[in-house]
Amino acid sequence: MHCFFNPIYYVRVLLFILFTGCVPEHPLVEIMKSETPEIAEIAKNLDAHQVQIRYTQIGRDSMGQPQFHSYEYGVDESKYFYPASTAKLPVAALALQRLRELQKEGIPIDMHTPFTIWSADQKTPIAIQDTTHPKQQLTIAHLIKKIFLVSDNDAYNYLFDFLGRDYINAQLQAKGLDNIQIHHKFLFGADNANTWSYIFTKASDTVYVQKSISSKFNQTNAHLNKVKVGVGYIKDGLLVKAPMDFTQKNRLSIRDLEGIVKRVMFPRIFTDGQRFTLVDSDYEFLRYWMSRHTLESESPRYTEAQGYYDSYVKFFIYGDRKGEMVPDLRIYNKVGDAYGTLTDTAYIVNTDQEIEFLLTATVFVNANGIFNDDTYEYDKLGFPFLAELGRQVYLWEQKRKQAHRPAFKK
Repeated sequence: MHCFFNPIYYVRVLLFILFTGCVPEHPLVEIMKSETPEIAEIAKNLDAHQVQIRYTQIGRDSMGQPQFHSYEYGVDESKYFYPASTAKLPVAALALQRLRELQKEGIPIDMHTPFTIWSADQKTPIAIQDTTHPKQQLTIAHLIKKIFLVSDNDAYNYLFDFLGRDYINAQLQAKGLDNIQIHHKFLFGADNANTWSYIFTKASDTVYVQKSISSKFNQTNAHLNKVKVGVGYIKDGLLVKAPMDFTQKNRLSIRDLEGIVKRVMFPRIFTDGQRFTLVDSDYEFLRYWMSRHTLESESPRYTEAQGYYDSYVKFFIYGDRKGEMVPDLRIYNKVGDAYGTLTDTAYIVNTDQEIEFLLTATVFVNANGIFNDDTYEYDKLGFPFLAELGRQVYLWEQKRKQAHRPAFKK
């Protein structure tokens, strides 16, 4: 067994269980009282750090079917936080869904079919190849790998325009994910209302051309609290002394982030209309790459010499450490970090210890209230907080297992 935890907190939880015979009623409240500095520093000023956490325990009945019980801390659907790259998670799933829809229309393409990207008028090349692909090809499969391995922005941008903004938002809302709005690519000056054109080929033959798609999506975040925040932001190298406006930025709520992970990991608990329209192999593909860490991939290949490390996009448990990830603990997740906000949403499992749970959290670490100045307390406060939160919840799961935890069936 691997030890991640503060021994004082471990003893306190253990003594509570021994003397009462049960796990305390609200684990997140207890965890946020932790004396560990990683959590205590954030807990000193929860309002400033805009902490929201959702932790879902998973039990299994005698047939191995999952049962869920959730706890929340600070979750408020009316409060905005910038989700950053967590927006890539639903786009990756929807890209595979869209391929299945095109196949049903008789179009002979799949996730491995190469394509090129052109301007809306199909005259100017936008992306012709992918140098990280063994054959230098752009494919949906390879882009999805890069989204989960290193949170690649170009990969997301290409899938965003493959789908179009209207399709993305309509599909998510139809599935009951009402607190999501996907507005934009991660590309400065991008046209988010009109997509690029796509040409798919097989053996040099064109098999599908997707012309530019225009968006009519016009929702905003204007109804949310904390959508205009801070005291200033950098624009064109100059400080603008005004709050930054996130009214037309991407938005994903804590509950809907967990809902997407649930739909990928446990699709059968949802109705047909609520789940992604995927086949088993699609789900297996998503789960595999969600659970890999950066250095486990051979194609694409990333190395420490390039600045990558095992916990590069794994904030929970390992976010403040390098070289300590172990194969028996798998984290199926998607992270986001930008503008001083760190977010992670994950399904965490250790089958040897019969532990599995869902954890989603966000924290804001921008002390000077200025955006785009690259002065954020990620290393000092943000990563340590999310890592320790993951460790404490994992400890809670270990103790819960010893205290009348429902049976887990492998």
